[in-house]
Amino acid sequence: MSVVDDLIHLARAVGEPHRELAILGEGNVSARIDDERMLVKASGASLAATGPDDLVEVRLAPILELLHDADASDDRVAEVLMGARVDPTAKRPSIEGLLHAVVMSLGAQAACHTHPVAVNAIICSDRAEALLDGPLFPDQIVVLGPDQLMVPYLDPGLGLGLAMHAALTEFRDRTGALPRLTYLRNHGIFAIGQSPAECLRITEMAVKVAKIMHGVLAIGRPQHLPAAVVDRIETRPDEHLRRRVLDGRAG
Repeated sequence: MSVVDDLIHLARAVGEPHRELAILGEGNVSARIDDERMLVKASGASLAATGPDDLVEVRLAPILELLHDADASDDRVAEVLMGARVDPTAKRPSIEGLLHAVVMSLGAQAACHTHPVAVNAIICSDRAEALLDGPLFPDQIVVLGPDQLMVPYLDPGLGLGLAMHAALTEFRDRTGALPRLTYLRNHGIFAIGQSPAECLRITEMAVKVAKIMHGVLAIGRPQHLPAAVVDRIETRPDEHLRRRVLDGRAG
């Protein structure tokens, strides 16, 4: 399938009502086309009903220039996003297009932003940090990696884009890779992957982790896997193979 088809499949999947990831015009998806361009969902478009016309092709460079203008107004951000469209008749890009441009500039190939009910119940509470204290079960490590990131709440726009860029850069410099999952406090999650299919798996696993954490916190205290076990699972050859199989790269 083409990147358009892959992105539409992701958007419609995370927009399915029974998943409780997004309603109305919530959430957005994106995918890199090349070093200079990406596709991002149009502002206000429903994920569940996403079609080709709801994906806007934009140039990355003018959007990323906003990171050098910390005083830019919301109107200026919207103006730049509109001006970055390859087709000037295309729909308005999502205001969170800046966040998507940031993750693409740091090496991602695709991203998916949703507001899962199960996850938000935790990140809107005083127990949000429990999600960062370590993995609870092996498949969490396989899909999400050993560590995730949490960014404090900021209004969508330039402030959040700057904070996201700084947090992702620090995480990458410290660990050698981008986080596959970033929690946005009191807001939602950002799945960062090498394909739309991986972003779907990350989103699904984030919800599973949150549901298990709900039960754990209702019963007692989380019992996280020991660091040695986490390191072993993260580096095991058979787990690397599982990731390749999930990505359709086995052979």
